[in-house]
Amino acid sequence: MDQAPSTTELEAAAFRRLRDHLRARTDVQNIDLMNLAGFCRNCLSNWYAEASAEAGQPLSKEAAREIVYGMPYDEWRALHQREASPATQAAFAASKPHD
Repeated sequence: MDQAPSTTELEAAAFRRLRDHLRARTDVQNIDLMNLAGFCRNCLSNWYAEASAEAGQPLSKEAAREIVYGMPYDEWRALHQREASPATQAAFAASKPHD
């Protein structure tokens, strides 16, 4: 008899889907995510690293970012990050979003 997936397995699957979606949507900038949702890829990688540390398996910031971005962060930035418009920067400064 097959056992139903655990909550942890379902949450892990949802995380992987979100991670993969963000990897595919390189047109969506982190500042846009922060302005609209209050979190970005960097927040997600920070949360991953924090969870890893809490589980007794510390992970560097760079390693956590590579898990989320699918490549080294500096490489992703060079390939996909563009300068934010003054309006986008102003929105970010006004909202002061934090994770």
